[in-house]
Amino acid sequence: MSTEAVLRELLVRQLDHWLPGALHRSRRATLALAYAGGDAGGADAALGVVAEFADRLRGRRLTVLVVADDPDLPARLGPVEATLPADVAVHVVPGHPDRLPVVLKAAGAAGAPLLTVVDGAEPTPALLAAAASGRPAELLLVTDVGRSPRPALTAAGFPLVTEVDLVPADDAPARLFAYATGSDRSLEAVKDALWAVDEYAGVRYRDPADPAGRLLDITLDPEPGPLRRELLGELARSGPRTVTELRRFTLTSTVYRAADANRALTSLLASGAVTRDPEHGRLGGEVLVSAAGSTV
Repeated sequence: MSTEAVLRELLVRQLDHWLPGALHRSRRATLALAYAGGDAGGADAALGVVAEFADRLRGRRLTVLVVADDPDLPARLGPVEATLPADVAVHVVPGHPDRLPVVLKAAGAAGAPLLTVVDGAEPTPALLAAAASGRPAELLLVTDVGRSPRPALTAAGFPLVTEVDLVPADDAPARLFAYATGSDRSLEAVKDALWAVDEYAGVRYRDPADPAGRLLDITLDPEPGPLRRELLGELARSGPRTVTELRRFTLTSTVYRAADANRALTSLLASGAVTRDPEHGRLGGEVLVSAAGSTV
């Protein structure tokens, strides 16, 4: 399985989470898909998810926008589009993702649920502002590794961001996957999806926040070494923190899930790298954790 296949599975899983919530929240919603280059394969998978929710779409207005330079795309999407109810409008717009702000404005996407997918384009301020115009707004971004989009995403109005490098086993280039949202539930959902994709994909993860850059196998129980280092770094920067605060840090600032923090903290306590107050009992949310000066 390639990096593109992993990204497609992540899109499908997140759409399964986003679409029911968007339809429950509002009578209208927009899904915007924008691709740089000629491959817009994710659009086929996305429209397939929409088709699975056809019975829930009646009485709701869902607009699907696809911006791509792929002349074969209308013919590929046609068979799936034909199965959709009249409440779903699919618009294929030729061009580069930098057309997305104009396309979203023309579609009247602002002020209602909006999920934007941008694959391969530079996250410019204009593009991010357009993606943030939804109420609520969520953005799935795929770009080159090496520069974190987190500051730009936060500045655009997305308070919650997760990012991870997807590193293929062959010589293909790594890609950076980022998800930006204002919803804790959506962030938790994408974290669950990250670790639930095909573990035999031939792709491994690298947490951009891990200074050692260790590669991680995709598994439901990820190796906690990088998270141990990141938790120790947070304790060194910020001083003692409760388990609740460290779980929140894990969710919002690393590639890991909140639940993974407990496993990492248990390991750190066993090694003597951190101490806890109180010393005994369940590792509950109010337990205060302090660095003990050790390293892992």
